[in-house]
Amino acid sequence: MTLEIRRAAPEDLDAMWAIFQPLLAGGDAFPFGPGFEKSTFQLHWFTSHAAYVAESGGGIVGMYKMGANYPDHGAHVASATYAVAAQAQGRGIGRALVEHSLAQARAEGFLAMQFNYVVGTNAPAMALYRKLGFNIAGTLPQAFRHGEQGLVDAYVLHRFLEQP
Repeated sequence: MTLEIRRAAPEDLDAMWAIFQPLLAGGDAFPFGPGFEKSTFQLHWFTSHAAYVAESGGGIVGMYKMGANYPDHGAHVASATYAVAAQAQGRGIGRALVEHSLAQARAEGFLAMQFNYVVGTNAPAMALYRKLGFNIAGTLPQAFRHGEQGLVDAYVLHRFLEQP
């Protein structure tokens, strides 16, 4: 499988929304509910962060957005959000996206990467992040209302991009 990761363009919006919408409906990975609309998605993914897409076989199969976690005194720490199309999961696309974002963050001068809200029951994501050197920096008890499991923990994950 050939995978190309590139900066997202406005014309990618429909394909990106087509990936994100079913993930929202699952109610098990993102905090956004059924009222999260395409216009809000567009603002969320294209306004404050740089968005990237992964293409394979002529279509978009995954995406991420990355930027400073906080402004000013926290601007040296990046944060990112990832999504892989349901039919493309389990093929290494998530790993490629995370690795690309880590390299991009280094190139942009960030010193660390932090994920503020990873749902604890998202086992594939948690396993991938741990393999790539992320550590749990904090637990948010019962912070996520899971569609099937009720209230579950979410985690703050962190890793330095280079050893301090």
